[in-house]
Amino acid sequence: MSAQKDLAALNAKLDSLIELISRAVPAAAQEPDWIAADAFVWVPVPGELHPVEKVNRVDITLLCAVSHVRDLLLDNTRRFAKGLPANNALLWGARGMGKSSLVKAAHAAVNQETGSAGLKLIEIHREDIESLPKLMSAIRSAPYRFIVFCDDLSFDNDDTSYKSLKAVLEGGIEGRPDNVIFYATSNRRHLLPRDMIENERSTAINPAEAVEEKVSLSDRFGLWLGFHKCSQDDYLEMVRGYAAHYGLEIAEDEMRAKALEWATTRGSRSGRVAFQFIQDLAGRLGKSLS
Repeated sequence: MSAQKDLAALNAKLDSLIELISRAVPAAAQEPDWIAADAFVWVPVPGELHPVEKVNRVDITLLCAVSHVRDLLLDNTRRFAKGLPANNALLWGARGMGKSSLVKAAHAAVNQETGSAGLKLIEIHREDIESLPKLMSAIRSAPYRFIVFCDDLSFDNDDTSYKSLKAVLEGGIEGRPDNVIFYATSNRRHLLPRDMIENERSTAINPAEAVEEKVSLSDRFGLWLGFHKCSQDDYLEMVRGYAAHYGLEIAEDEMRAKALEWATTRGSRSGRVAFQFIQDLAGRLGKSLS
């Protein structure tokens, strides 16, 4: 009887241990439903792509004051979607000038032109950059082409995850999959803070090589698109474009005066400020922007 009790107690402990282990091991990642959406968000644990039913974006025709860089990125995206050579792209520069809006708009425009959803957009958050190799493995063999997009990409002084990005873009053994391109936006042209680069210069045994390693990250992007602070004329062009698109009826002189006053109170002019003005104007006119 004692032996049976001991065996029962042992089995109970084993069952408890198995349950604890099963809870500790993350569930296996599921194959994404590629048909469900044309845009996804990467969740590194457990390694899943969550579909985005409605992407927050504007029509590419509304990005009128950045027409040069708009056309460059759109052409690069078209070539990639067709399976032709294309470059990773870094969109850098002034805040609120439509960098992330352009990436999302270019993706939608190319899919609309081809009449399919063969080009998928995957957003990876800045803090998940170290999981890029895991993401590459998850989509390498998928029958689609992918824009992997990171908004507001930059690295702090103690951050070493930029090395994962360098390896994925070009430097790794496997390299970037043929069906993947990487687009990033940043306020910094070189992605790394200047004091981080200068610190490497002053403390390294070979300063030139240390600085080269830091700066070379941006070199992995073959296409650099600069966004600069807009002029008053550019700002007003954005306002007019939004107003016409959403059918806001207001006299030109009145809209101009109100738009300039809005920019003055904000202390800046940008595409973001222009759209915020349009939101306010639409509300005052009792119009919806949906």
